[in-house]
Parts: sequence; structure tokens; C-alpha cells
Amino acid sequence: MNRDEIIHAFDRIRVWQRGDRRAVHKPLLVLYALARVLNGDAAMVDWNMAEPRLKELLEEFGPAGSSQTRHNPFWHLQTDGLWQLDGPPELLARPAAATPTLAELRKSHVLGGFPKALRAALAGDPGLAATIASRIADAHFPESIRSDVLAAAGLPPDIADESPCGEQRRRRDPTFREKVLCAYQYRCGVCGHDLRLGRQTVGLEAAHIQWFQAKGPDEIPNGIALCSLHHKVFDLGVFTVLPEAYQIVFSQHLNGNDETTRRFLSYQGAALILPQAREYFPQAEFLNWHRKEVFKNPGRGSAGP
Repeated sequence: MNRDEIIHAFDRIRVWQRGDRRAVHKPLLVLYALARVLNGDAAMVDWNMAEPRLKELLEEFGPAGSSQTRHNPFWHLQTDGLWQLDGPPELLARPAAATPTLAELRKSHVLGGFPKALRAALAGDPGLAATIASRIADAHFPESIRSDVLAAAGLPPDIADESPCGEQRRRRDPTFREKVLCAYQYRCGVCGHDLRLGRQTVGLEAAHIQWFQAKGPDEIPNGIALCSLHHKVFDLGVFTVLPEAYQIVFSQHLNGNDETTRRFLSYQGAALILPQAREYFPQAEFLNWHRKEVFKNPGRGSAGP
């Protein structure tokens, strides 16, 4: 494959999908493997070495419980033609749907990595690996946490997409940010931050409730005006907003020093500062998506949010 064909192949990776559920297992594995290429690591990695890294990545950036199936991409990425495995013949002879268990992969010390020709192309063209990593991060994670995902996978957080090729992607509505900020009267829906420098807002952003990367629409009821800090932690699953009551609930996994925790938890149980018209209120379907796919359960004060 030439450079453009390789980029297209990674763009077309098949991810498990059911409705609007997030499926980031393969993307995170690919980012981890690309980092190994750029770092000059061995071509193949033992599952026993890869497992703890994939578990950590899924626990931090995947939906609740996704780390329990962390072995799936290691086995199934080979069906995309971008991955090869090495291990006991009787195990590798299984049909693609017969996924080995975690114990089987560990005991057999199954190795996984990019095919030889692909690895050579990636190692010989660091810009190609960087482009693929950038496109995968952009396709599956919001901009607010993109750098965190790349850094956690072992890649430079400022890695850039230098390639214009690839399948045409869904277009964003360039007016989404302004519409959301106007609806919320240019203040953060959590803390009320409304700092301006002259006429320019400072540190105020329009957050998608259901991520654009997960087919969330560029519509005001799928947006909340948030300061840059609350936007980032919202996308990381630190807090969510309950439908109907519009109550803010923080995750029990949130921790820090007393002052930092106190500052965040001062909004626990508070009502979201709502937009100026009811038709702009966050819709329940989007808030429920965020609770299921992003929020780090359980919520404070309950067994769930």
C-alpha cells in the first residue's frame, strides 16, 4: 500500500457499534501501537505487556466497564488487515469470532503488532504515523481531551495531521459555539464564569453533551456553555448532569487535595445554570448518553448518578 492507501485503511477500521455507544477499543490499541513504532520498540508486543496499558487507557478514556473487554481489539484488529498475531497455532487457527479469553492470551503469550510491510512504512515515515494518530484521535475523542489521550498512549500531545487525504468527514456547524454561548448568556453553566477581554470571551467554550465524534448533533440542546476547565472534566467524565432536574453530580473517583476537591465539590448537587429559553435546555437523550458513555460511575451520594 502507498501512503494514502495506508491512511485510508486506518480511517476505515471497523469499530464495534450499537446505536450511539462509544467503541474506542481499537482506536486506543492503534494509538498505543503507533507510539511503539515511533519509539523504536520491538515490532511485536506480548499481550502480558500490552494488557496493563490498554486497561489503563480504557479505564480513563473509555465508557464504564469497557476495560473488561480490553483483549477484544488485540484479537479482532487483524480482521482489518492492519494487525498480525503470533502464538500457538491451535489458538490462532480459531475463527475471528472465537475471541480468546484474557487467561488464554496471557498463558499463551500471544504477540501482536502491525504486519511487517506496514511497520516498515510507518517506521520509515514518522510523519505518516503522526498523521494516522492525529486522525484517529480526532475521529474518536473531543478536542478538549485529545492531547490527554495522545499523551497517555505515549504519543506527542501536539502531534499534527499533515495529510489532506482520507474519506470525507462529517462537517461541523461553524455557528454551534456562538449559538450555545448566546443561549447560555455567555457564562459557564456550572460556575458562572463570564470573563471577557473587551468584547472577546476568555476561557468559555461550547461543549457537546453527546460527543460530535459519537454522532452528537451540532444543536443547542446538545450543548452546554462551560469554562475550559469544566469542559475538559465534563468530557473526562468527572461530572454529569441529570435530566429533568438538571442537577450536577460528581464522580466518586474524583480526588485531589482538600482545597481542590472542595472547590469542585461545591457544585455537587447544584442546578445547572440553564439557558435563557426552554427550547435550548439540554435534552434528556443527550444527557443520558453522557451518563452511560462518559461519566465515571458511581456518582457521589448514590450508587449511581
